Amino acid sequence: MKTERLMGLDFGSKTVGVALSDPTGLIASPLEIIEREREDKLRKTYARIEELIAEYDVSKIILGLPLNMDSSEGDRVRKTGEFKEALERRTGLEVIFWDERLTTVEAHEIMSEANVKGYDRKKYVDKIAAAIILQNYMDNNKNS
Repeated sequence: MKTERLMGLDFGSKTVGVALSDPTGLIASPLEIIEREREDKLRKTYARIEELIAEYDVSKIILGLPLNMDSSEGDRVRKTGEFKEALERRTGLEVIFWDERLTTVEAHEIMSEANVKGYDRKKYVDKIAAAIILQNYMDNNKNS
């Protein structure tokens, strides 16, 4: 069984949701949300991701690709692409885009089922979305 630890990221304008796989690459779990004051302030975000990569011995990053519902690319795709390039440069790891459409909707559905309400939802949604992105990637690549 493989022992590759993967990191899933849900990159947003003010937060980055972070998830990790178990060492077997079968289960994705929400880890944390990295917050920043402004969209263009990413230095501390990169530093925190680098700390997590070292702490958990991450070998690959799966980054949510925010396509529009019609598969077109908007401004968020461009910004996410810039984030991907910087991550690859800084970490030396492979960063793989993975379609993130409807992951936030799915995260809200999970929280509804768990009876998470109000402000608490904001605390969890991005890291749950990151876990969904990562789990979808792992499920799709089980046999490779």
